[in-house]
Amino acid sequence: MAVVVTGSSGLLGSALVRALRDEGRSVVRLVRRTPSGADEAYWDPAKGVLDPAAIEGADAVVHLAGAGIADRRWNDAYRRELVTSRLDGTRLLATTIAELERPPAVLLSGSAIGLYGDTGEHPVDESREPGASIEAPADALKDPGEKGQWLAGLVRAWEGETLHAAEAGVRVVRLRTGHVLARQGGFLGRMLPLFRLGLGAPLGSGRQYVSWISLPDWLGAVSHLIAHPEASGPVNLTAPVPVTNAEFTKTLGRALGRPTLPVPVPAFALRAALGELADEGILIGQRVLPSRLLEMGYRFRHPRLDDALAAIL
Repeated sequence: MAVVVTGSSGLLGSALVRALRDEGRSVVRLVRRTPSGADEAYWDPAKGVLDPAAIEGADAVVHLAGAGIADRRWNDAYRRELVTSRLDGTRLLATTIAELERPPAVLLSGSAIGLYGDTGEHPVDESREPGASIEAPADALKDPGEKGQWLAGLVRAWEGETLHAAEAGVRVVRLRTGHVLARQGGFLGRMLPLFRLGLGAPLGSGRQYVSWISLPDWLGAVSHLIAHPEASGPVNLTAPVPVTNAEFTKTLGRALGRPTLPVPVPAFALRAALGELADEGILIGQRVLPSRLLEMGYRFRHPRLDDALAAIL
């Protein structure tokens, strides 16, 4: 039996494929091009194309496909791509799984802590209600609405598409992922060039909380969730000790042995450079705790930021 992975060319997906194969698991990658071997299968979410045989009887399906939230400045066209790339693929997978005679043992579907909206200084876990209504993305293509709420609506709608599989009796885990720290890219990878030049600085007030997780812990948590049949529903993939943006800045500077600037980058400059993404992903605070993971006995390799950065860098 195999683990089927979508989004396998991205930072998380490519690392997951390597980790699963290192564990001795067979992996099938769903790809949107002509497959190059027996370990790949074609699908096209936009056209609703997926051969059920590719996922029939799999040990697990890990769904990570979707346009990168911070890959481009947001406009109407890119917000539409963020919506369709998540909802179309998740709907296709979940409805196909629901109709199988031998469905996968579990669907682990990508999600994000953006669902919680701006939590300020208040710690939240999986019991927290989402930050916006499920209808928000469609409305937001015309009117972004309240700052910090569009992304919450998108993530809630994204998770909502997994209900097709859950209602058919399939175990579904929603991977509410925070900022994954890895040298190769993502949140940390974008920061490293500036910090190595000694140009790192707090962003906005610096008081907003950053919920992070090291790439090794993200991979370990996914493997843990595959292996534990009691795991279902939303699970926060974040380290147990979130930090403020100012603390993150100082800790990263120390880890690199470089100074950081004492003057923060003002919010208006971030908005000018990044548009809506500044308010949705950088200036809001999210103090998110991994209560479900801890309850299920997952032991973090890097519970604290200084340990994580030392290991990564």
